[in-house]
Amino acid sequence: MAQKGVQLDRETFSCCICLDLLKDPVTLPCGHSYCMNCIKSFWDEEDEKKIHSCPQCRQTFTPRPVLVKSTMLADLLEELKKTGLQAAPADHCYAGPEDVACDVCTGRKLKAAKSCLTCPASYCEKHLQPHYEAAPLKKHKLVEPSKNLQKNICSRHDEVMKMFCRTDQQCICYLCPVDEHKGHDTVSAAAERTERQRELQLSRQNIQQRIQDREKDVKLLQQEVEAINGSADKAVEHSEMIFTQLICLMEKRSSDVKQQIRSQQETEVSRVKELQEKLEQEITELKRKDAELKQLSHTEDHTQFLYNYPSLSPLSQSTDSSSINIRPLRYFEDVTAAVSELRDKLQDILRETWTNISLTETQVDVLLSQPEPKTRAGFLKYSKKITLDPNTANTWLLLSEGNRKVTWSKPQSYSNHPDRFTSYYQVLSRESLTGRCYWEVEWRGRGVNVAVAYKNISRAGNSYECGFGHNDKSWALYCDKNSYEFYHSNINTPVSGPRSSRVGVYLDHRAGILSFYSVSETMTLLHRVQTTFTQPLHAGLWLYYLFGDGDTAEFCKLK
Repeated sequence: MAQKGVQLDRETFSCCICLDLLKDPVTLPCGHSYCMNCIKSFWDEEDEKKIHSCPQCRQTFTPRPVLVKSTMLADLLEELKKTGLQAAPADHCYAGPEDVACDVCTGRKLKAAKSCLTCPASYCEKHLQPHYEAAPLKKHKLVEPSKNLQKNICSRHDEVMKMFCRTDQQCICYLCPVDEHKGHDTVSAAAERTERQRELQLSRQNIQQRIQDREKDVKLLQQEVEAINGSADKAVEHSEMIFTQLICLMEKRSSDVKQQIRSQQETEVSRVKELQEKLEQEITELKRKDAELKQLSHTEDHTQFLYNYPSLSPLSQSTDSSSINIRPLRYFEDVTAAVSELRDKLQDILRETWTNISLTETQVDVLLSQPEPKTRAGFLKYSKKITLDPNTANTWLLLSEGNRKVTWSKPQSYSNHPDRFTSYYQVLSRESLTGRCYWEVEWRGRGVNVAVAYKNISRAGNSYECGFGHNDKSWALYCDKNSYEFYHSNINTPVSGPRSSRVGVYLDHRAGILSFYSVSETMTLLHRVQTTFTQPLHAGLWLYYLFGDGDTAEFCKLK
Protein backbone atom coordinates (compact mmCIF):
# COMPACT_ATOMS: atom_id res chain seq x y z
CA MET A 1 0.00 0.00 0.00
CA ALA A 2 2.91 2.35 0.78
CA GLN A 3 4.28 1.67 -2.69
CA LYS A 4 0.91 2.50 -4.19
CA GLY A 5 0.84 5.78 -2.24
CA VAL A 6 4.24 6.81 -3.51
CA GLN A 7 3.16 5.93 -7.02
CA LEU A 8 0.07 8.13 -6.54
CA ASP A 9 2.25 11.04 -5.38
CA ARG A 10 4.45 10.70 -8.45
CA GLU A 11 1.50 10.85 -10.80
CA THR A 12 -0.06 13.73 -8.84
CA PHE A 13 3.02 15.95 -8.95
CA SER A 14 3.96 15.24 -12.57
CA CYS A 15 3.43 17.62 -15.49
CA CYS A 16 1.15 16.02 -18.09
CA ILE A 17 3.05 17.78 -20.87
CA CYS A 18 6.65 16.68 -20.14
CA LEU A 19 5.65 13.73 -17.86
CA ASP A 20 8.35 14.77 -15.39
CA LEU A 21 8.12 16.27 -11.89
CA LEU A 22 6.79 19.82 -11.89
CA LYS A 23 9.41 22.54 -12.31
CA ASP A 24 8.42 26.10 -11.33
CA PRO A 25 4.80 24.92 -10.92
CA VAL A 26 1.93 27.21 -11.98
CA THR A 27 -1.78 26.56 -11.50
CA LEU A 28 -4.34 27.60 -14.10
CA PRO A 29 -7.76 29.03 -13.27
CA CYS A 30 -9.25 25.58 -13.96
CA GLY A 31 -7.07 24.07 -11.17
CA HIS A 32 -4.61 22.02 -13.21
CA SER A 33 -0.89 22.57 -12.66
CA TYR A 34 2.02 22.56 -15.13
CA CYS A 35 5.67 23.45 -15.42
CA MET A 36 5.83 27.13 -16.23
CA ASN A 37 7.94 26.64 -19.37
CA CYS A 38 5.76 23.74 -20.58
CA ILE A 39 2.47 25.69 -20.45
CA LYS A 40 4.12 28.81 -21.90
CA SER A 41 5.38 26.82 -24.87
CA PHE A 42 1.95 25.23 -25.29
CA TRP A 43 0.21 28.59 -25.28
CA ASP A 44 2.80 30.17 -27.59
CA GLU A 45 1.58 27.79 -30.26
CA GLU A 46 -2.03 28.84 -29.63
CA ASP A 47 -1.34 32.60 -29.84
CA GLU A 48 -2.49 32.76 -33.45
CA LYS A 49 -5.96 31.48 -32.45
CA LYS A 50 -6.25 34.18 -29.74
CA ILE A 51 -7.73 31.47 -27.50
CA HIS A 52 -5.73 29.62 -24.84
CA SER A 53 -6.85 26.36 -23.24
CA CYS A 54 -5.93 23.82 -20.58
CA PRO A 55 -4.21 20.76 -22.12
CA GLN A 56 -6.17 18.43 -19.80
CA CYS A 57 -9.75 19.73 -19.48
CA ARG A 58 -9.68 21.96 -22.61
CA GLN A 59 -11.22 24.91 -20.72
CA THR A 60 -10.47 28.10 -22.67
CA PHE A 61 -9.22 31.43 -21.32
CA THR A 62 -9.54 34.88 -22.88
CA PRO A 63 -7.31 36.80 -22.65
CA ARG A 64 -4.17 34.68 -22.00
CA PRO A 65 -3.83 34.31 -18.21
CA VAL A 66 -0.80 35.79 -16.49
CA LEU A 67 1.24 32.88 -15.05
CA VAL A 68 2.56 33.14 -11.50
CA LYS A 69 4.67 30.51 -9.79
CA SER A 70 2.74 28.54 -7.16
CA THR A 71 4.98 29.01 -4.12
CA MET A 72 3.09 26.55 -1.92
CA LEU A 73 3.19 23.79 -4.58
CA ALA A 74 6.87 24.43 -5.22
CA ASP A 75 7.70 24.16 -1.50
CA LEU A 76 5.66 20.98 -1.21
CA LEU A 77 7.58 19.42 -4.10
CA GLU A 78 10.91 20.29 -2.47
CA GLU A 79 9.85 18.61 0.79
CA LEU A 80 8.61 15.53 -1.01
CA LYS A 81 11.90 15.23 -2.92
CA LYS A 82 13.75 15.15 0.39
CA THR A 83 11.61 12.22 1.54
CA GLY A 84 12.38 10.14 -1.55
CA LEU A 85 9.89 11.26 -4.20
CA GLN A 86 11.35 10.65 -7.66
CA ALA A 87 10.15 11.29 -11.14
CA ALA A 88 7.58 8.86 -12.46
CA PRO A 89 9.23 6.13 -14.53
CA ALA A 90 8.96 6.58 -18.24
CA ASP A 91 6.99 3.98 -20.11
CA HIS A 92 10.14 2.33 -21.40
CA CYS A 93 11.15 1.53 -17.77
CA TYR A 94 8.17 -0.78 -17.33
CA ALA A 95 8.51 -4.45 -18.30
CA GLY A 96 6.93 -5.42 -21.60
CA PRO A 97 6.01 -8.90 -22.87
CA GLU A 98 9.56 -9.55 -24.06
CA ASP A 99 11.28 -8.13 -20.95
CA VAL A 100 12.25 -9.72 -17.65
CA ALA A 101 10.08 -8.21 -14.90
CA CYS A 102 11.09 -7.46 -11.34
CA ASP A 103 9.81 -10.24 -9.05
CA VAL A 104 9.30 -7.81 -6.13
CA CYS A 105 7.35 -4.97 -7.80
CA THR A 106 3.58 -5.01 -7.30
CA GLY A 107 1.08 -3.63 -9.78
CA ARG A 108 2.78 -2.61 -13.00
CA LYS A 109 6.24 -4.17 -12.77
CA LEU A 110 9.46 -2.45 -13.73
CA LYS A 111 12.14 -4.02 -15.89
CA ALA A 112 14.64 -6.16 -14.02
CA ALA A 113 18.18 -4.77 -13.87
CA LYS A 114 19.79 -8.03 -12.68
CA SER A 115 18.88 -11.62 -11.90
CA CYS A 116 20.28 -13.39 -8.84
CA LEU A 117 21.29 -17.03 -9.35
CA THR A 118 21.40 -17.61 -5.61
CA CYS A 119 17.92 -16.33 -4.68
CA PRO A 120 16.85 -17.05 -7.57
CA ALA A 121 14.89 -13.95 -8.56
CA SER A 122 15.07 -10.85 -10.76
CA TYR A 123 15.15 -7.28 -9.40
CA CYS A 124 14.66 -3.73 -10.67
CA GLU A 125 17.20 -1.09 -9.70
CA LYS A 126 15.34 -0.14 -6.50
CA HIS A 127 14.78 -3.68 -5.22
CA LEU A 128 18.31 -4.64 -6.19
CA GLN A 129 19.83 -2.19 -3.70
CA PRO A 130 19.88 -4.69 -0.76
CA HIS A 131 22.20 -6.94 -2.80
CA TYR A 132 24.67 -4.06 -2.93
CA GLU A 133 24.25 -3.01 0.73
CA ALA A 134 23.56 -6.13 2.86
CA ALA A 135 26.72 -8.15 3.57
CA PRO A 136 25.08 -11.63 3.19
CA LEU A 137 23.51 -10.63 -0.14
CA LYS A 138 26.74 -9.23 -1.57
CA LYS A 139 28.01 -12.81 -2.01
CA HIS A 140 25.11 -13.71 -4.32
CA LYS A 141 25.84 -14.24 -8.01
CA LEU A 142 24.23 -11.47 -10.09
CA VAL A 143 23.83 -11.90 -13.86
CA GLU A 144 22.05 -10.14 -16.69
CA PRO A 145 18.23 -10.42 -16.45
CA SER A 146 17.12 -13.95 -17.37
CA LYS A 147 13.74 -15.62 -17.81
CA ASN A 148 15.27 -19.05 -17.33
CA LEU A 149 16.07 -18.89 -13.63
CA GLN A 150 13.62 -21.72 -12.91
CA LYS A 151 15.85 -24.02 -14.95
CA ASN A 152 18.51 -23.52 -12.27
CA ILE A 153 16.26 -25.24 -9.71
CA CYS A 154 16.44 -29.03 -9.30
CA SER A 155 12.99 -30.43 -10.04
CA ARG A 156 13.64 -33.39 -7.71
CA HIS A 157 14.94 -31.56 -4.61
CA ASP A 158 13.83 -27.96 -5.28
CA GLU A 159 17.39 -26.76 -4.68
CA VAL A 160 19.65 -24.53 -6.76
CA MET A 161 21.78 -26.65 -9.08
CA LYS A 162 25.39 -25.71 -8.30
CA MET A 163 27.02 -28.99 -9.33
CA PHE A 164 27.62 -30.81 -12.62
CA CYS A 165 27.51 -34.55 -13.29
CA ARG A 166 30.13 -35.40 -15.90
CA THR A 167 28.81 -38.94 -16.16
CA ASP A 168 25.36 -37.82 -17.30
CA GLN A 169 26.48 -34.43 -18.63
CA GLN A 170 23.88 -32.42 -16.70
CA CYS A 171 23.59 -29.87 -13.90
CA ILE A 172 22.52 -31.20 -10.48
CA CYS A 173 21.98 -29.90 -6.96
CA TYR A 174 24.08 -30.88 -3.92
CA LEU A 175 21.53 -33.59 -2.93
CA CYS A 176 21.54 -35.43 -6.29
CA PRO A 177 24.87 -37.28 -5.67
CA VAL A 178 23.23 -38.92 -2.63
CA ASP A 179 20.64 -40.88 -4.65
CA GLU A 180 20.06 -40.50 -8.39
CA HIS A 181 23.69 -39.61 -9.25
CA LYS A 182 25.37 -41.67 -6.56
CA GLY A 183 28.89 -42.74 -7.52
CA HIS A 184 28.97 -40.50 -10.58
CA ASP A 185 31.83 -38.17 -11.52
CA THR A 186 30.59 -34.85 -10.14
CA VAL A 187 32.25 -31.45 -9.81
CA SER A 188 31.07 -27.97 -8.98
CA ALA A 189 29.33 -26.10 -11.74
CA ALA A 190 32.01 -23.41 -11.42
CA ALA A 191 34.81 -25.95 -12.01
CA GLU A 192 33.04 -27.41 -15.03
CA ARG A 193 32.40 -23.91 -16.32
CA THR A 194 36.13 -23.12 -16.02
CA GLU A 195 36.98 -26.21 -18.08
CA ARG A 196 34.34 -25.49 -20.69
CA GLN A 197 35.36 -21.82 -20.71
CA ARG A 198 38.90 -22.91 -21.56
CA GLU A 199 37.57 -25.04 -24.44
CA LEU A 200 35.33 -22.19 -25.54
CA GLN A 201 38.29 -19.81 -25.53
CA LEU A 202 40.29 -22.20 -27.69
CA SER A 203 37.32 -22.50 -30.05
CA ARG A 204 37.04 -18.72 -30.22
CA GLN A 205 40.77 -18.41 -30.94
CA ASN A 206 40.39 -20.96 -33.70
CA ILE A 207 37.38 -19.12 -35.12
CA GLN A 208 39.13 -15.76 -34.90
CA GLN A 209 42.17 -17.21 -36.65
CA ARG A 210 39.95 -18.63 -39.37
CA ILE A 211 38.22 -15.25 -39.69
CA GLN A 212 41.61 -13.59 -40.13
CA ASP A 213 42.63 -16.22 -42.68
CA ARG A 214 39.37 -15.87 -44.59
CA GLU A 215 39.60 -12.05 -44.50
CA LYS A 216 43.13 -12.34 -45.86
CA ASP A 217 41.85 -14.71 -48.56
CA VAL A 218 39.05 -12.28 -49.40
CA LYS A 219 41.57 -9.47 -49.68
CA LEU A 220 43.80 -11.58 -51.91
CA LEU A 221 40.80 -12.51 -54.05
CA GLN A 222 39.83 -8.86 -54.34
CA GLN A 223 43.37 -8.06 -55.43
CA GLU A 224 43.16 -10.91 -57.93
CA VAL A 225 39.84 -9.58 -59.25
CA GLU A 226 41.43 -6.17 -59.69
CA ALA A 227 44.46 -7.74 -61.38
CA ILE A 228 42.26 -9.84 -63.67
CA ASN A 229 40.11 -6.84 -64.60
CA GLY A 230 43.15 -4.66 -65.18
CA SER A 231 44.91 -7.30 -67.26
CA ALA A 232 41.75 -8.06 -69.25
CA ASP A 233 41.09 -4.36 -69.91
CA LYS A 234 44.67 -3.86 -71.05
CA ALA A 235 44.54 -6.99 -73.24
CA VAL A 236 41.26 -5.85 -74.82
CA GLU A 237 42.66 -2.36 -75.42
CA HIS A 238 45.86 -3.71 -77.00
CA SER A 239 43.98 -6.33 -79.02
CA GLU A 240 41.57 -3.73 -80.38
CA MET A 241 44.49 -1.49 -81.28
CA ILE A 242 46.33 -4.35 -83.03
CA PHE A 243 43.23 -5.51 -84.89
CA THR A 244 42.54 -1.89 -85.89
CA GLN A 245 46.06 -1.70 -87.28
CA LEU A 246 45.52 -4.99 -89.10
CA ILE A 247 42.23 -3.74 -90.52
CA CYS A 248 43.89 -0.49 -91.63
CA LEU A 249 46.70 -2.50 -93.22
CA MET A 250 44.20 -4.74 -95.03
CA GLU A 251 42.22 -1.71 -96.17
CA LYS A 252 45.46 -0.12 -97.40
CA ARG A 253 46.41 -3.30 -99.26
CA SER A 254 42.88 -3.56 -100.66
CA SER A 255 43.10 0.03 -101.87
CA ASP A 256 46.53 -0.63 -103.41
CA VAL A 257 45.30 -3.73 -105.23
CA LYS A 258 42.23 -1.88 -106.45
CA GLN A 259 44.36 1.03 -107.67
CA GLN A 260 46.78 -1.31 -109.43
CA ILE A 261 43.93 -3.16 -111.12
CA ARG A 262 42.31 0.08 -112.27
CA SER A 263 45.63 1.44 -113.49
CA GLN A 264 46.33 -1.73 -115.43
CA GLN A 265 42.76 -1.73 -116.67
CA GLU A 266 43.22 1.82 -118.01
CA THR A 267 46.53 0.91 -119.67
CA GLU A 268 45.14 -2.20 -121.32
CA VAL A 269 41.93 -0.51 -122.46
CA SER A 270 43.96 2.40 -123.91
CA ARG A 271 46.23 -0.04 -125.77
CA VAL A 272 43.26 -1.98 -127.16
CA LYS A 273 41.39 1.18 -128.22
CA GLU A 274 44.49 2.54 -129.95
CA LEU A 275 44.81 -0.67 -131.90
CA GLN A 276 41.07 -0.67 -132.54
CA GLU A 277 41.24 2.86 -134.01
CA LYS A 278 44.18 1.89 -136.21
CA LEU A 279 42.28 -1.13 -137.54
CA GLU A 280 39.17 0.97 -138.17
CA GLN A 281 41.26 3.49 -140.16
CA GLU A 282 42.75 0.62 -142.14
CA ILE A 283 39.25 -0.74 -142.85
CA THR A 284 38.12 2.70 -144.07
CA GLU A 285 41.11 2.98 -146.38
CA LEU A 286 40.58 -0.54 -147.70
CA LYS A 287 36.92 0.16 -148.39
CA ARG A 288 37.90 3.32 -150.30
CA LYS A 289 40.50 1.37 -152.26
CA ASP A 290 38.01 -1.38 -152.94
CA ALA A 291 35.53 1.20 -154.27
CA GLU A 292 38.21 2.60 -156.65
CA LEU A 293 39.07 -0.84 -157.88
CA LYS A 294 35.42 -1.68 -158.31
CA GLN A 295 34.87 1.49 -160.35
CA LEU A 296 37.92 0.76 -162.48
CA SER A 297 36.80 -2.82 -163.01
CA HIS A 298 33.54 -1.55 -164.53
CA THR A 299 35.35 0.67 -167.13
CA GLU A 300 34.39 -0.59 -170.58
CA ASP A 301 37.03 1.30 -172.50
CA HIS A 302 40.13 -0.86 -172.54
CA THR A 303 42.41 2.02 -173.30
CA GLN A 304 41.02 4.08 -170.46
CA PHE A 305 41.30 1.08 -168.05
CA LEU A 306 44.95 0.61 -168.91
CA TYR A 307 45.63 4.34 -168.67
CA ASN A 308 44.09 4.62 -165.11
CA TYR A 309 45.40 1.38 -163.64
CA PRO A 310 49.02 2.53 -163.07
CA SER A 311 47.79 5.66 -161.31
CA LEU A 312 46.13 3.69 -158.51
CA SER A 313 47.81 4.32 -155.11
CA PRO A 314 49.50 1.30 -153.58
CA LEU A 315 47.98 -0.38 -150.51
CA SER A 316 49.37 0.68 -147.15
CA GLN A 317 51.11 -1.93 -145.07
CA SER A 318 48.63 -4.17 -143.19
CA THR A 319 48.56 -4.29 -139.39
CA ASP A 320 50.36 -7.32 -138.00
CA SER A 321 47.76 -9.69 -136.55
CA SER A 322 50.29 -11.07 -134.06
CA SER A 323 50.14 -7.80 -132.10
CA ILE A 324 46.55 -8.57 -131.27
CA ASN A 325 46.73 -10.76 -128.15
CA ILE A 326 43.23 -11.81 -127.19
CA ARG A 327 42.96 -13.49 -123.74
CA PRO A 328 39.98 -15.79 -123.16
CA LEU A 329 38.26 -13.38 -120.72
CA ARG A 330 40.83 -14.03 -117.92
CA TYR A 331 42.63 -10.70 -117.77
CA PHE A 332 42.76 -10.31 -113.94
CA GLU A 333 42.08 -13.82 -112.69
CA ASP A 334 45.73 -14.11 -111.66
CA VAL A 335 45.20 -11.14 -109.33
CA THR A 336 42.04 -12.75 -107.91
CA ALA A 337 43.93 -16.01 -107.41
CA ALA A 338 46.76 -14.22 -105.62
CA VAL A 339 44.32 -12.41 -103.32
CA SER A 340 42.48 -15.69 -102.66
CA GLU A 341 45.78 -17.38 -101.79
CA LEU A 342 46.60 -14.52 -99.43
CA ARG A 343 43.17 -14.92 -97.79
CA ASP A 344 43.72 -18.65 -97.28
CA LYS A 345 47.15 -18.05 -95.75
CA LEU A 346 45.78 -15.42 -93.40
CA GLN A 347 42.97 -17.75 -92.35
CA ASP A 348 45.50 -20.48 -91.57
CA ILE A 349 47.66 -18.06 -89.62
CA LEU A 350 44.69 -16.69 -87.67
CA ARG A 351 43.38 -20.18 -86.97
CA GLU A 352 46.76 -21.40 -85.71
CA THR A 353 47.32 -18.22 -83.71
CA TRP A 354 43.87 -18.50 -82.13
CA THR A 355 44.60 -22.10 -81.16
CA ASN A 356 47.84 -21.00 -79.52
CA ILE A 357 46.01 -18.19 -77.71
CA SER A 358 43.44 -20.69 -76.42
CA LEU A 359 46.14 -23.09 -75.24
CA THR A 360 48.28 -20.47 -73.52
CA GLU A 361 45.47 -18.36 -72.11
CA THR A 362 45.91 -17.91 -68.37
CA GLN A 363 43.26 -19.79 -66.47
CA VAL A 364 41.18 -17.45 -64.31
CA ASP A 365 40.46 -19.38 -61.13
CA VAL A 366 39.16 -17.18 -58.32
CA LEU A 367 38.21 -20.02 -56.03
CA LEU A 368 40.05 -20.52 -52.79
CA SER A 369 42.81 -23.11 -52.91
CA GLN A 370 41.15 -26.52 -52.84
CA PRO A 371 42.81 -29.44 -51.07
CA GLU A 372 43.86 -32.49 -53.02
CA PRO A 373 41.08 -35.11 -53.18
CA LYS A 374 41.20 -37.89 -50.58
CA THR A 375 39.41 -40.66 -52.47
CA ARG A 376 39.53 -42.05 -55.99
CA ALA A 377 35.97 -40.83 -56.51
CA GLY A 378 37.19 -37.33 -55.65
CA PHE A 379 40.03 -37.62 -58.19
CA LEU A 380 37.70 -38.92 -60.90
CA LYS A 381 35.82 -35.59 -60.81
CA TYR A 382 38.87 -34.14 -62.56
CA SER A 383 39.42 -37.05 -64.97
CA LYS A 384 40.87 -36.02 -68.34
CA LYS A 385 40.63 -37.94 -71.62
CA ILE A 386 44.15 -38.15 -73.03
CA THR A 387 45.29 -39.36 -76.47
CA LEU A 388 48.81 -39.69 -77.85
CA ASP A 389 50.15 -37.52 -80.64
CA PRO A 390 51.49 -39.72 -83.50
CA ASN A 391 53.76 -36.88 -84.63
CA THR A 392 55.74 -37.18 -81.38
CA ALA A 393 56.02 -41.00 -81.21
CA ASN A 394 59.42 -42.63 -81.64
CA THR A 395 59.44 -44.93 -84.68
CA TRP A 396 59.83 -48.03 -82.43
CA LEU A 397 56.46 -47.27 -80.80
CA LEU A 398 53.12 -48.48 -82.15
CA LEU A 399 49.99 -46.50 -81.22
CA SER A 400 46.58 -48.19 -80.98
CA GLU A 401 43.21 -48.10 -79.17
CA GLY A 402 42.41 -44.70 -80.64
CA ASN A 403 45.94 -43.45 -79.85
CA ARG A 404 45.53 -44.19 -76.14
CA LYS A 405 47.87 -47.20 -76.08
CA VAL A 406 51.57 -47.43 -76.95
CA THR A 407 53.41 -50.72 -77.60
CA TRP A 408 57.11 -51.47 -78.10
CA SER A 409 57.28 -52.87 -81.65
CA LYS A 410 59.33 -53.04 -84.82
CA PRO A 411 60.07 -49.67 -86.49
CA GLN A 412 57.01 -47.94 -87.90
CA SER A 413 56.90 -46.01 -91.19
CA TYR A 414 56.08 -42.65 -89.62
CA SER A 415 56.65 -39.57 -91.75
CA ASN A 416 59.37 -37.12 -90.78
CA HIS A 417 58.18 -34.53 -88.30
CA PRO A 418 60.07 -31.99 -86.16
CA ASP A 419 58.09 -33.01 -83.04
CA ARG A 420 59.14 -36.67 -83.18
CA PHE A 421 61.44 -38.15 -80.50
CA THR A 422 64.31 -39.67 -82.46
CA SER A 423 66.44 -41.47 -79.85
CA TYR A 424 64.24 -41.98 -76.77
CA TYR A 425 61.24 -44.34 -76.94
CA GLN A 426 58.86 -41.61 -75.88
CA VAL A 427 55.54 -40.10 -76.93
CA LEU A 428 53.59 -37.03 -75.76
CA SER A 429 49.86 -36.41 -75.50
CA ARG A 430 48.01 -34.40 -78.10
CA GLU A 431 46.11 -32.50 -75.36
CA SER A 432 47.70 -29.74 -73.32
CA LEU A 433 47.03 -29.85 -69.57
CA THR A 434 46.10 -26.86 -67.42
CA GLY A 435 43.84 -26.41 -64.40
CA ARG A 436 43.06 -29.54 -62.34
CA CYS A 437 43.41 -32.85 -64.20
CA TYR A 438 43.57 -36.54 -63.29
CA TRP A 439 44.46 -39.55 -65.43
CA GLU A 440 45.60 -43.14 -64.94
CA VAL A 441 48.15 -45.26 -66.82
CA GLU A 442 47.97 -49.06 -67.00
CA TRP A 443 51.32 -50.62 -67.91
CA ARG A 444 52.69 -54.10 -68.65
CA GLY A 445 56.25 -55.29 -69.22
CA ARG A 446 59.58 -54.46 -67.65
CA GLY A 447 59.20 -50.76 -67.02
CA VAL A 448 57.64 -47.44 -67.97
CA ASN A 449 58.16 -43.74 -67.28
CA VAL A 450 54.91 -41.89 -66.52
CA ALA A 451 55.69 -38.24 -67.16
CA VAL A 452 54.55 -34.70 -67.86
CA ALA A 453 56.56 -32.26 -69.97
CA TYR A 454 56.48 -28.85 -71.60
CA LYS A 455 55.87 -28.84 -75.35
CA ASN A 456 59.27 -27.25 -76.03
CA ILE A 457 61.24 -30.22 -74.64
CA SER A 458 64.06 -31.25 -77.01
CA ARG A 459 63.16 -34.05 -79.45
CA ALA A 460 66.27 -34.99 -81.42
CA GLY A 461 69.63 -36.44 -80.41
CA ASN A 462 70.97 -38.69 -77.65
CA SER A 463 71.31 -35.91 -75.09
CA TYR A 464 69.53 -36.27 -71.76
CA GLU A 465 67.82 -33.00 -72.66
CA CYS A 466 65.37 -35.18 -74.60
CA GLY A 467 64.64 -37.76 -71.88
CA PHE A 468 61.67 -37.37 -69.55
CA GLY A 469 62.87 -36.35 -66.08
CA HIS A 470 66.45 -35.61 -67.13
CA ASN A 471 65.88 -31.91 -67.69
CA ASP A 472 64.02 -28.96 -66.12
CA LYS A 473 61.19 -29.25 -68.66
CA SER A 474 59.79 -32.60 -67.54
CA TRP A 475 58.86 -34.62 -64.45
CA ALA A 476 58.76 -38.43 -64.53
CA LEU A 477 57.97 -41.39 -62.27
CA TYR A 478 59.90 -44.51 -63.32
CA CYS A 479 58.05 -47.74 -62.53
CA ASP A 480 59.16 -51.34 -62.73
CA LYS A 481 58.20 -54.54 -60.89
CA ASN A 482 60.65 -53.89 -58.05
CA SER A 483 60.86 -50.15 -57.41
CA TYR A 484 59.79 -46.58 -58.09
CA GLU A 485 62.07 -43.63 -58.82
CA PHE A 486 61.25 -40.00 -59.48
CA TYR A 487 63.30 -37.89 -61.92
CA HIS A 488 63.48 -34.14 -62.52
CA SER A 489 66.41 -32.02 -63.75
CA ASN A 490 68.41 -35.28 -63.90
CA ILE A 491 68.05 -35.74 -60.13
CA ASN A 492 66.99 -39.21 -58.99
CA THR A 493 64.72 -39.52 -55.91
CA PRO A 494 63.94 -43.06 -54.60
CA VAL A 495 60.20 -43.56 -53.97
CA SER A 496 58.59 -46.19 -51.73
CA GLY A 497 55.09 -47.55 -52.05
CA PRO A 498 52.99 -50.61 -52.94
CA ARG A 499 53.66 -52.08 -56.39
CA SER A 500 50.81 -51.70 -58.87
CA SER A 501 50.40 -51.93 -62.64
CA ARG A 502 48.26 -48.80 -62.56
CA VAL A 503 49.55 -45.31 -61.75
CA GLY A 504 47.29 -42.31 -61.10
CA VAL A 505 48.51 -38.78 -61.86
CA TYR A 506 46.90 -35.65 -60.36
CA LEU A 507 47.84 -32.20 -61.66
CA ASP A 508 46.79 -28.85 -60.22
CA HIS A 509 48.59 -26.62 -62.70
CA ARG A 510 47.66 -23.33 -61.02
CA ALA A 511 48.68 -24.50 -57.54
CA GLY A 512 51.86 -26.11 -58.92
CA ILE A 513 50.98 -29.58 -57.55
CA LEU A 514 51.87 -32.83 -59.33
CA SER A 515 51.12 -36.10 -57.49
CA PHE A 516 51.66 -39.74 -58.44
CA TYR A 517 49.55 -42.52 -56.88
CA SER A 518 49.69 -46.30 -56.79
CA VAL A 519 46.15 -47.39 -57.73
CA SER A 520 44.69 -50.75 -56.75
CA GLU A 521 41.80 -51.33 -54.37
CA THR A 522 43.04 -48.24 -52.57
CA MET A 523 45.09 -45.20 -53.62
CA THR A 524 48.52 -44.65 -52.08
CA LEU A 525 50.49 -41.46 -52.59
CA LEU A 526 53.91 -42.25 -54.08
CA HIS A 527 55.37 -38.81 -54.66
CA ARG A 528 54.19 -35.20 -54.69
CA VAL A 529 55.84 -32.21 -56.35
CA GLN A 530 55.22 -28.60 -55.34
CA THR A 531 56.58 -26.16 -57.91
CA THR A 532 55.54 -23.42 -60.33
CA PHE A 533 54.50 -24.44 -63.84
CA THR A 534 55.20 -21.73 -66.40
CA GLN A 535 53.66 -23.42 -69.47
CA PRO A 536 50.86 -25.86 -70.29
CA LEU A 537 51.95 -29.48 -69.76
CA HIS A 538 51.58 -32.60 -71.88
CA ALA A 539 51.30 -36.15 -70.53
CA GLY A 540 54.13 -38.44 -71.66
CA LEU A 541 55.06 -42.15 -71.72
CA TRP A 542 58.53 -43.68 -72.08
CA LEU A 543 58.91 -47.44 -72.61
CA TYR A 544 62.26 -47.66 -70.95
CA TYR A 545 63.95 -50.89 -72.07
CA LEU A 546 65.57 -51.47 -75.42
CA PHE A 547 63.97 -54.31 -77.39
CA GLY A 548 61.16 -54.55 -74.86
CA ASP A 549 58.91 -56.31 -77.36
CA GLY A 550 55.34 -56.40 -76.09
CA ASP A 551 55.83 -53.78 -73.36
CA THR A 552 52.75 -51.53 -73.30
CA ALA A 553 51.34 -48.49 -71.52
CA GLU A 554 47.82 -47.17 -71.93
CA PHE A 555 45.84 -44.15 -70.79
CA CYS A 556 42.81 -45.70 -69.07
CA LYS A 557 39.21 -44.87 -69.83
CA LEU A 558 37.83 -43.33 -66.64
CA LYS A 559 34.15 -43.04 -65.79
